[in-house]
Amino acid sequence: MSEKKITLSNIELVKLFGANNKKLDKIRSLFPQLKIIARGENLKLMGSIAQIKYFEQKLTAFIKHINQYNSLTISHIERLVEGDEKEILKTKDDVILHGQNGKVIKARTANQRKMVEEISVKDMMFAIGPAGTGKTYTAVAIAVKALKDREIKRIIFTRPAVEAGENLGFLPGDLKEKLDPYMQPIYDALFDMIPIDKLNEYVENGTIQIAPLAFMRGRTLDKAFVILDEGQNTTEPQMKMFLTRMGMSAKFIITGDETQIDLPKHQKSGLIHAKNTLKGIKDISFITLDSKDVIRHKLVKQIIKAYKNNDEHN
Repeated sequence: MSEKKITLSNIELVKLFGANNKKLDKIRSLFPQLKIIARGENLKLMGSIAQIKYFEQKLTAFIKHINQYNSLTISHIERLVEGDEKEILKTKDDVILHGQNGKVIKARTANQRKMVEEISVKDMMFAIGPAGTGKTYTAVAIAVKALKDREIKRIIFTRPAVEAGENLGFLPGDLKEKLDPYMQPIYDALFDMIPIDKLNEYVENGTIQIAPLAFMRGRTLDKAFVILDEGQNTTEPQMKMFLTRMGMSAKFIITGDETQIDLPKHQKSGLIHAKNTLKGIKDISFITLDSKDVIRHKLVKQIIKAYKNNDEHN
């Protein structure tokens, strides 16, 4: 008889096991030759190697169903064990994941869909476009899904500490208190996708890290999904430093808006330099979002077009 321990750290256990472990009891009944012991986030399996391997495959299917549909009923469990899980788990309607209170997080434009498709086959992506095109939100959703599916062990969000006419040094509080409002767009996306208690736990244990770009120096980022937001405000050396932090089994998404550069006039944007320097590397994806991808108020599209026209005539 073999034994194996599994830690279920990235899943809401009540969705998997059910109230009073009703779903867990059903799972046990479907694997009668396997002894399944659950203690908190830990599962202990006792049985033959073949039985344990088969159970792990089905457990992965249960977790994917929860992440994809935000639910797992006893009927779903039976179908996933006895039926064709590939057909049951077929991706529909561009859904990336289900967030808080069943909120559907999906790719809503052609370029957002392209982001989801490209990062599945390439490990580095530049998503460049104006405000409101959903580039950061989509990147966060992709990263959270990868964490929930246990494809990576941690998510790291970073931004260059260049402020649009403001200075972090004059804000009160310690570094985290200064950074919280500065990183608010990332927090807003995370709040949509992860229950607040679980998010706090992830931040406290380092599963999710949010830090200024300077804190990336000297690190090697393995088995991580790393998002550099506001990439247009990196300098050329900063961008090179960040890109060379990439470790094994890592995914990098760099987002930015070439029209919103807040660097001093004498400094060139690392985002623009990277786009021109790396465009010949086929394993790096470059996606350009535009006004067709804007999903904010209809006026935002008109504003973006007006500014673009003005820039072209000046």
